[in-house]
Amino acid sequence: MATVDDCDVTMDPEMEILSDEELEREAESFKEQGNAYYIKKDYSEAFNYYTKAIDMCPKNASYYGNRAATLMMLSRHREALEDSQQAVRLDDTFMKGHLREGKCHLSLGNAMAARRCFHRVLELEPDNSQAQQEVKNADSVLEYEKMAEIGFEKHDFRMVVFCMDRALESASACHRFKVLKAECLAMLGRYPEAQSVASDILRMDATNGDALYVRGLCLYYEDCIDKAVQFFVQALRMAPDHEKARLACRNAKALKAKKEDGNKAFKDGNYDAAYELYSEALTIDPNNIKTNAKLFCNRGTVGSKLKKIDQAIEDCTKAVKLDETYIKAYLRRAQCYMDKEEYDEAVRDYEKVYQTEKTKEHKHLLKNAQLELKKSKRKDYYKVLGVDKDATEDEIKKAYRKRALMHHPDRHSSASAEIQKEEEKKFKEVGEAFTVLSDPKKKSRYDSGHDLEDDTGNMGDFDANNIFKAFFGGGGGQGYSFEANQSSGPGNFFFQFG
Repeated sequence: MATVDDCDVTMDPEMEILSDEELEREAESFKEQGNAYYIKKDYSEAFNYYTKAIDMCPKNASYYGNRAATLMMLSRHREALEDSQQAVRLDDTFMKGHLREGKCHLSLGNAMAARRCFHRVLELEPDNSQAQQEVKNADSVLEYEKMAEIGFEKHDFRMVVFCMDRALESASACHRFKVLKAECLAMLGRYPEAQSVASDILRMDATNGDALYVRGLCLYYEDCIDKAVQFFVQALRMAPDHEKARLACRNAKALKAKKEDGNKAFKDGNYDAAYELYSEALTIDPNNIKTNAKLFCNRGTVGSKLKKIDQAIEDCTKAVKLDETYIKAYLRRAQCYMDKEEYDEAVRDYEKVYQTEKTKEHKHLLKNAQLELKKSKRKDYYKVLGVDKDATEDEIKKAYRKRALMHHPDRHSSASAEIQKEEEKKFKEVGEAFTVLSDPKKKSRYDSGHDLEDDTGNMGDFDANNIFKAFFGGGGGQGYSFEANQSSGPGNFFFQFG
């Protein structure tokens, strides 16, 4: 039996003369009061009275078992584990002690140790239904652990999160499972959830290196690299052998340095070097989606400067695949589409931007792209004549002269009917183009995207031959002659080089 010397509390002088029997009665009284508070779910008071009972009689297994039960209700599972282990050390036949030890092991994620405890219960009481069920729970946790390990190796992070959620139903106090879930949430881009899980762990254990690592990982993947490095360093202080934190810290520093070098080269106008530096940065960590999206967009910007428009579009497309909310990448790609005169694609990108951020600038860009798209649906009279959009009046006349002579129907009178028809069509288009581009008013309206039908009537009704005759002066002085001839071909006149 316990003596006064066995107790950890300072005893009242009157208690020093209590006999072992009196100490036992006093301890039982404390236990009964603890039981009363436990029934009322006042677990803090129950804990206090069970502690008093233990102080009176520290060799009584049931007192430790009762306090373990109370600590479990207070979610203090590690302390509960210590009490239940002490209980079974004092009495290996204490069935409730083994059962509670198993539950503590299971809550803390040690399913193998839990199984051993539950099997010990079944040795003592083979028909114990609670132990039978707990063995099944432990087996389930072990199975989910195995599935999660395979899922993590395959980068199937959703599977890992699912398995950890199921395992945590039985192992609710297991920090290891929670951290693994948080890490996978971070890998899935669910940063707020991952941060929340890691923060909950750190509130209970500020030195948990795994939780510190996950906090840093979330910041790292959100492109807050400096803050991320601070957490990785702190994690390594708490757990010097934490290889994931070490690798992430190294990657974070390398990524930041390479990106900054690329930015500097770009600002200095050294586009080839910037392109290479961004490319090297992209190889550092494929999992860093947000930073890599920025790197792809940066490289796309460099590509546009180097006139590698297709490459720039490809890089911007990779950027928006990584981050669908990345406005800058949509804007860069849209501008590249505009440069390539692929206006449908440009309009789609500008619409996406304007739906996200309804600014005046974005509205202007969208309207401009829509106008260019509308213009592109019409005949491109500049292309018909083969001149640039800023061509002078003389350049337009020279282009008309060249194209009109090239496609004049009489020049192709000996060709097949199909070719004659095609050349007549082109001859007519050349006349249309010249009619519009040689008239300042029509040209202005055409350039601004307005329809020309109201000003010119049906362009399909005009006579291209009359324009040709008017332009070349009806055969005088130019070295060309024109004679009416009903059988001379689709142009209804005879064309002769002088």
